[in-house]
Amino acid sequence: MKRIARVLLVVVPVVVLSLVRAEDKPPKPSKTTAAAPAPADRATLEKEFAESLSAATLVGYFTYDGQEDKGLRKEKYKLKSVKKLTGDHWLFEYQYGKDAAIPLPLEVKWAGDTPVITLTDAKIPGVGTFTARVLFYRGEYAGTWAAGDHGGKLFGKIVKEETDDKKDEEE
Repeated sequence: MKRIARVLLVVVPVVVLSLVRAEDKPPKPSKTTAAAPAPADRATLEKEFAESLSAATLVGYFTYDGQEDKGLRKEKYKLKSVKKLTGDHWLFEYQYGKDAAIPLPLEVKWAGDTPVITLTDAKIPGVGTFTARVLFYRGEYAGTWAAGDHGGKLFGKIVKEETDDKKDEEE
């Protein structure tokens, strides 16, 4: 029995150490593993981003920091169009209520294939001053926002409007 205990005291740490070292090594490429798809170039990503948000509504929820226990609040942001200007600058046409669209020049940075709106202390006429970081990925959005002395989190889905062609097809 003592002999088995001594063997285990030697064998177990060696096995554990070899497993830990094996996890540190990158896996060997397999001949049967399919190659990862090539990442899309920036121009393609930017085109897809503009198309996904133009004539779309961001439908989701937001919170107020410190009041998360009071639940989620619904939100909707209707975007008429989204167009790249130059560099990281984009023009978002935002439909605020029933009023005319408000042009919002915003900065969009890229985290790999993920666009992130960056807004810092921006004055939006008739609405207020805002700071936000909102990322978009696979039909969804999420981020943080602040307006003066309050802020919170937001998240939801990108919902595309039906075109007249699609409405006609369904009828």
